[in-house]
Amino acid sequence: MAGKQSIHMSGNLNQPISKRHIILDCLRGLALLGICLANFPEFSLYTFLPANMAAAMSTAGVDTVIRYLQYIFIDGKFYTIFSLLFGIGFSIILSNAEKNNRNGIRIFYRRILVLFLIGLLHLVCLWAGDILALYAFAGLFLPLFIKVSDRILITCIIVLLVIPVVLDAGVEFLGWNPAAFAIATTKYFHGQFGITENNFPVWLAESRTYLEVLKFNLAGSFIRLQEFIDGNRFFKVLGLFLLGLYIGRKGIYANLNKNKSLLKKVMSCGFIIGFPFTLLYAWSAMNGRPLGLTIHSVIYTVSVVPFAFFYISTICLWYLTNTERKVFKVFAVPGRMALTNYLMQSVFGIIIFYGIGFQLGARTGLVYVELIAVAVFCIQIIYSYLWLHRFRFGPFEWGWRMLTYGKRFKLIK
Repeated sequence: MAGKQSIHMSGNLNQPISKRHIILDCLRGLALLGICLANFPEFSLYTFLPANMAAAMSTAGVDTVIRYLQYIFIDGKFYTIFSLLFGIGFSIILSNAEKNNRNGIRIFYRRILVLFLIGLLHLVCLWAGDILALYAFAGLFLPLFIKVSDRILITCIIVLLVIPVVLDAGVEFLGWNPAAFAIATTKYFHGQFGITENNFPVWLAESRTYLEVLKFNLAGSFIRLQEFIDGNRFFKVLGLFLLGLYIGRKGIYANLNKNKSLLKKVMSCGFIIGFPFTLLYAWSAMNGRPLGLTIHSVIYTVSVVPFAFFYISTICLWYLTNTERKVFKVFAVPGRMALTNYLMQSVFGIIIFYGIGFQLGARTGLVYVELIAVAVFCIQIIYSYLWLHRFRFGPFEWGWRMLTYGKRFKLIK
């Protein structure tokens, strides 16, 4: 489930539209599309197919090209964007609380506690590829950095982004196995439920009851834990949170015109650095990391973060030059319901690909899987528009807000 990427819920998610920054909603909505494209190969079980089964598909040739394109343009980039937005959202929560003479830290902790519970329910009841619980856990550490200087904050960001490379070097050269417990537990539960490496994709695709899905999610939750440990995801996410906090502290998102020259530099540097390395990363990933785990980890870091900033800065500059901004508003609509749409993508994935639904899993080529993902996102744009035309918040955003503040909020406009 390595493709699973995160979703951001910013502090201004439930503000009236007049007080929102449309560019953040747009970035969030665009990243939702990237999330869908990244996750559906896993919902469809294509990612887990043995090489001979994938090669036997009629779309095998074009699927290889699509896989390369995924590694180049999608993998890691959109969870990076969402993580940055989460950090920006934290800065917005603090700013709004200060303006209203409220305790921003207390509000934030209540907010991520609810997020953690939502993540656990999502993990067990819908999909074992959840990222919300990790976001909530990493978010616990954000308040520790509120009062640190910019220099210390940037130093911490660099250290956190470098730690995964050091840990991967330990795995490669010193034989560390930090995920041993998660691996052993996964094998135990798989054995209890009759899941093997050979029947795993087909087992889920042919599941006929929701109970079987729950069993798989229980075992899959330890697979997810293993992925977080193996991928050193906590350090990456917290580092990106802090980077978002730094951006929010500087108010760059709220003063795009003032920071236009900075955005142009970021766009140029992000492409010049990120694109060559993301090509190298795609080659490494497609060929089993021939340069070794440590080099692969370095390439990943140097490619994903700069290229994500290339995306962000390009969109921001386009936003400044486009006066009508119709395209941006289209993506901002699903972005305003980010939590709801993230969870609904899991619902769509189960219905379309699992045995309890249309049973398209483990038998659909990657090119068709990605077309389905685009179609699902288009549906999300439509129902998000219809919902927000009548209601003030998305349904899960509304519940999240009420549980955070402990009072009822008006839903209907």
